[in-house]
Amino acid sequence: MAEEKHHIISYQKLLGVLGILIVLTLLSVAITEIELSRWATIAALLIAGIKSTFVLLIFMHLRFDQRIFRVMVGLIIALVLVVIFITMLDFMFR
Repeated sequence: MAEEKHHIISYQKLLGVLGILIVLTLLSVAITEIELSRWATIAALLIAGIKSTFVLLIFMHLRFDQRIFRVMVGLIIALVLVVIFITMLDFMFR
């Protein structure tokens, strides 16, 4: 425990990531104003995925943690995607 390194991220980098998150949020709001039918939902989910990746890696320090934590997050995301896929199959074929 005493050998663990503390990772300090500079304020400049944190503000840069915050700026990226704000721009992506504004982009996702702008997408809802454009008539893209089903593509708007896909684009909004893609932007949300990118934003959550930034939050996980930078603000939750997953980038600096052990590899096992990244693997676990990946497995949880895969499980959620499988559950959503199965739910969509059930909804489509009823």
